[in-house]
Amino acid sequence: MAYTLDPMDIKQIIRLHLDGLSNRRIGTVLGISRNTINRYIQLLKATDKPLSELVELDNGVLQEHFPSLTTIENERYESLMVFFDQMRQTRHHPGFTFQHHYQEYQASHEKAYSYTQFMEHYRRKYPKEKGSMKLDHAPGHEVFIDFAGKKLHIVDKSTGEQIEVEVFVSILPNSQYTYVEACYSQKREDLIKCMGNALKFYGGVPLAIVCDNLKSAVQRASKYEAQINRTLKEFALHHDCVINPTRTYSPQDKALVENAVNLAYQRIYYPLREMTFFSLEDLNRTIRLLLDRYNDLLFQRKESSRKELFQSIERSCLKPLPTTPYQLKEYRRAKVQKMGYIYFSPDKNYYSVPYRFIGKRTQIHYTSSVVEIYYNHERIAIHGRSKARGSYITQKDHLSSAHQAYSQWSPDYFERLADKHGQYVTSFIKGLLADQQYPEVNYKRAMGIIQLAKSYGSERLDKACQRALEYQTHSYQVVRNMLKNGLEDDQFDLFSQSDQTHIPEHENIRGASSYQ
Repeated sequence: MAYTLDPMDIKQIIRLHLDGLSNRRIGTVLGISRNTINRYIQLLKATDKPLSELVELDNGVLQEHFPSLTTIENERYESLMVFFDQMRQTRHHPGFTFQHHYQEYQASHEKAYSYTQFMEHYRRKYPKEKGSMKLDHAPGHEVFIDFAGKKLHIVDKSTGEQIEVEVFVSILPNSQYTYVEACYSQKREDLIKCMGNALKFYGGVPLAIVCDNLKSAVQRASKYEAQINRTLKEFALHHDCVINPTRTYSPQDKALVENAVNLAYQRIYYPLREMTFFSLEDLNRTIRLLLDRYNDLLFQRKESSRKELFQSIERSCLKPLPTTPYQLKEYRRAKVQKMGYIYFSPDKNYYSVPYRFIGKRTQIHYTSSVVEIYYNHERIAIHGRSKARGSYITQKDHLSSAHQAYSQWSPDYFERLADKHGQYVTSFIKGLLADQQYPEVNYKRAMGIIQLAKSYGSERLDKACQRALEYQTHSYQVVRNMLKNGLEDDQFDLFSQSDQTHIPEHENIRGASSYQ
């Protein structure tokens, strides 16, 4: 293979030449072509420095004197270098591959190099590559998460339609213990669910979750200070960890999870290629089986598997999971109405708040089971969520004293009040409320009867109720009129009709016969 001589070889040529050896002899000793030795000797003698000084130069400085010396055929090599210059301009274009450009080169050149030589000459021409840093990952320090670029799919049984699903991947970098799960989308609710399942799979929580700058996690990406969305912050707070987004356009920040995605393609995607799944649950069940096999595989250069490293080193370094699972929160704003309730639009019902906040604008935080109401970042009410539309969910201590009393109105409540004023008052109230299938209609009448004791005393009220019961009436007006006119002690028939009219007989009254 053609090559440029190493600076050490050049120094050996100089030393042997200074020792008086011929070019042929030097070529035999060093195993280099005599013609190559001749050309190097000519170049060495053409320099303005003595050979004795060239021997003392550093290798890098000496190599600068022979940057392009090669045994390659010049015309063939030069045409390749020209092609490299053109190809280099598209190096960072999405989808760039050396194989594609090699095919173009091979089609346009008669004496084309092989692909191996093509790549070798390219690396020699552009030897400087961007360096990467070897990162040391402490056990239990962080977990990397990402979504795979390629999707899987499930089939709708009824229509036969293929539904694409996303694939979530997470990895603990110290042990490289990996978790994979399929979900319907990369939206916030699916991301939170997958993250919660991943931490449950690991059985603990690391100090930080390192995520990509996807929209469901980051409100505004930044190389130095990304803005995390509120839901993800609350998830981290619930699990006592932090969110650490990677720098924009810096995939090397999470190279391990990128590699885990590629390995998922090999260990999970490929075995699934000929399988058909009709539900996400069935797909994830099979993924879990393949994932367990993958985590049990031994590393090529280690005498242990990912699972063994996790159990022996990293598991004990994770913080414990919270006692309750995190529930995804949503947010709404609402003004407290005059009756002391806020209107909750998602379910179209009402929740009470302390009456002192009437007229205030509040923020509602709600999950699938809980509704919390905040004012100025202070929680003022919490309720279990009700899906019954149009319902009023009330906590009695939220109501004012007058409203609390009103809310206590019931048949038992009025009977207890009536007991204080006598047995006939109690019997009257029982009969009043029993007259209606919907007793609330008579609550105001019952309260009116009891309030008469304030004006006329309990004893008179009890007698008036006794008289009313004798005449089988439960009218508030009858009892009130008796008390007003002092008739509760008179023994007369309230409903009797006398045959004698109060109008005296006289000549202007004609009688009923006049109208026949």
